[in-house]
This record gives sequence, C-alpha cells and structure tokens, in this order.
Amino acid sequence: MGTFVETPDFIQAWQMILGQLKVEMLKADFETWVKSLIPLGYENSQQPVFRLGAANAYGRNWVDARLKSTICTMLKGLYKKDVDLEIVVANGFYDQESDQPVNPEIDSLSKSKLRVATERPKSAATIDQEFTRPVRDSSPSAKRKMLLEAAYGSEKASIIQPERGILVTNYLMDEWTPIIKHSGVFVVLAARRLCYWNVGTGEKRNIVETNMSIIAKKADVSLRTVKSLLSNEIIRKYFLRYKVRRVMTPNGIRTAGIILQVRMDDPLTPEDQNRIGHQTDDIWYSPGFEDIDDVDTDEELSTIEE
Repeated sequence: MGTFVETPDFIQAWQMILGQLKVEMLKADFETWVKSLIPLGYENSQQPVFRLGAANAYGRNWVDARLKSTICTMLKGLYKKDVDLEIVVANGFYDQESDQPVNPEIDSLSKSKLRVATERPKSAATIDQEFTRPVRDSSPSAKRKMLLEAAYGSEKASIIQPERGILVTNYLMDEWTPIIKHSGVFVVLAARRLCYWNVGTGEKRNIVETNMSIIAKKADVSLRTVKSLLSNEIIRKYFLRYKVRRVMTPNGIRTAGIILQVRMDDPLTPEDQNRIGHQTDDIWYSPGFEDIDDVDTDEELSTIEE
C-alpha cells in the first residue's frame, strides 16, 4: 500500500522555509531582508513557479542574488520537483475585488485573492494609477499608507525608502537636547536605527550586537565621543546600556564589540519628573545590563574594536 504525502500550500511552504532560514542566517540579515517577504502564490504549471513579494527593489535584488538558489533547493524538497522562484516588488498592492488595502497578515492572503500573485511586475505608471484610486478606509493611517505606496512608483522613493523610519519626537529634540547635547541625541537615534519598534503593536527588538564604530558612523561623530557618551551617567540611566563582548584569541582575551540595549521611547526629563511629581527609577533595561563595564580607562578605550 502506497504512502500519501500531502504537499503544503504556498503559505505553509513559506513558513517552513522561513523557519529554516531563521536558523541558518545571521539574525540581522534575516530580520532586514527575509522576514518581511510575503508569499504570493504557487503556480503548479509545466514549470512550477513560487512567487514572493518584497517591499522594494533593494530587498528583491538582495534576496534574488544571495538566497534564490537556497530557497529553490528548499522548495524542491517540499514539492518533490524543481520549482523556480520569482520575486516581485509587492508593497501594499490592492485587492481588486474589494478596493481595500492588502494586509499581508490577514487571512485573505491564504485565499490567494491578490492579483499580484498571478501577475508579472507592473509598470510604475500602472502602480501610480492603482495607488491613487479612492479607498473606503479614510483613516489617517490608511491615507499615510496610501501615500507611501504611491511614492513607490518613483525611483526616488525606492532609494529613500520612506516607510523605513524611526519615531523622533519634538520632546526629544526640544527637551533632551539641552541635557545630552546634539551628539547625545545623534548617538541615541543611531542606536535606535539598529533596533526595531512597532508603536502600533508594541513589538520591540531593542537588544543588538554591534560595535562602537558602527554607531559612530551612523551618528557622524567620533569614536571617542561614542565611548564617552555610552559611559555618561544620564545616557546610561535613560537611553543606552551596553556590555562589552569579549572573545578568546591566540593572544588572549580581546574585546569584539558590544551588546547594546536601547530605550525606544522617550523618558521624562528629570526636571519634568520633579514638576509633575512623577519620580521614577527608570529601570527599563534587562537585568543582564545592570552592571555596565567600565570603559573609562585608556587601556579599555584602546582595545574596544574600532
């Protein structure tokens, strides 16, 4: 008696591949390039094709150049046949039946209603026309989403990537800048750019393995400034905590960057805490970051990876 093996639908197939890629890839690469990909469909024709949607041309090109052969091998293992991979730019296309913005998380995706799942990439002119059609949802967030999607019809927006941003409040710029100075604000924002925070859902990934030279480059300040700020009492209490990462080498123990924990929201300034009578210890960081390595000595300053 033969054994019946049920092949996965394209949603299940992609979830299996995601799980394997997450284990095999660097976390930063997976979070940046792979996690946001959307499974669009599987065409079981003479030459089977599995389609993925990327948020922009850069993401599509990165995955196509570095992961296409790996994903095709995984697809072959799942479907027991050679499967081609096609990656298209599919950043928020609209469901032609309902005129509602497509949310890649909702169940409609599993029903394969997205027209883009069976189409080739559309021209910029076609995308502009679709993105400027009226939609029923007139909420501010929907209008902002529509504007971002419309912008992706231009080459300029594909370079700027307006949807990839961080929250910067007037409070940080107006109230904290006099306290931590411009260099402090720039370093805080540079650190936040290495992390992820979804204000709407509360999802947060604010612990990152990096080195001080990366923060210095993103903040456009000197490496010594970064080291000084990371050891600053105010910065440590309210914004950034770190641990030095050390590795064993043939020449002994050496530093190899830092593990950084970043506060993604803005705390009240000490003055405002006093003014409203809201005193807080501001213990926003994990227990593992309570004891910060002392990097004030010249020896430590010279050994931290640059």
